[in-house]
This record gives sequence, structure tokens and C-alpha cells, in this order.
Amino acid sequence: MRKTVIILLTLTMLGCGQKSEKSENLQTQIDSLENKLSESYKPGFGEFMGNIQIHHAKLWFAGEHKNWKLADFEMNEIKENLEGIQKYCSDRTETKSIGMLNLAMDSLNNAILKKNKGMFQKNYISLTNSCNACHQATNHEYNVIIIPKTPPFSNQDFQIKN
Repeated sequence: MRKTVIILLTLTMLGCGQKSEKSENLQTQIDSLENKLSESYKPGFGEFMGNIQIHHAKLWFAGEHKNWKLADFEMNEIKENLEGIQKYCSDRTETKSIGMLNLAMDSLNNAILKKNKGMFQKNYISLTNSCNACHQATNHEYNVIIIPKTPPFSNQDFQIKN
């Protein structure tokens, strides 16, 4: 009986040691992956805003030329960038103000769906004003967005081809 107890205790201790070693190896792998993740590229708030500004400008010219498919595309690009801000820049206080744009975005989307140029222009101005209100609210009042005068790129045609 005594031999059996000693054998069982020995096996138990060996089993515990193996589990501990496996746990240590797993923890080492987890630590390594967390380190790699923390060192990986993460887009900054300004990068997202720069992209939004480009798509905001392109959106204007798409709407002015009644290119509603392109206008819809540009709206989706803006939405993707706003979602990116919420995902990758959640630690920034400015991110909490993104919701200020929702009503203007929805109204502009509706104008695009209706293919109504006058409504588009009115709601584009509303979106632009919402951007500036957000900049004011987040102490970026020096960054004033306007209706673009020229397309951001010379190599894009905004007119619809029949």
C-alpha cells in the first residue's frame, strides 16, 4: 500500500510539472504575440482625418456632376474611415465626438439615394458645418473645412460616362 501511495504521489507530481511547463510555454507565446501586436502599425487619427478630407472633397465633385454611384462610394469611404477612428483611436477624446456627424451623414446619404442635386448641396454644406462644429468642440478650431474649389486629384473624371 505504501508503495502504491508513493507511486501515485510521484506520478501526480510529474503530471503537475508537465502542466506547469506547458502553461509557461503558452504564457511565453502569449507574451511574444502581445509584444508583436503592440509593435505593429496602427493608423493615427490624423491619417484617418486626411483620408476623410480627400473623400469629402471627391464627394462634392461627384454630387455636382450627379454621379450618384461615385457619391455613394465616397460616402462609404468616409464611413469606413470614421469606423477606423472608432476602432483604432478609441483612446482619443476626439473619438467620442464622431457621433456629431451622424445626422448630417444620414441626410446626405438620403439626398444621394434620391439623386437630388439641390438636396445634396444643402446636406453637403450641413456635413461640412458638422465637421467644423466637431473641430470646434475638440479644440481643433484652426482646422476649417470648406466646399472644395478644385478636385483633389487632376487624374479623376467626376462626370458620368454614357
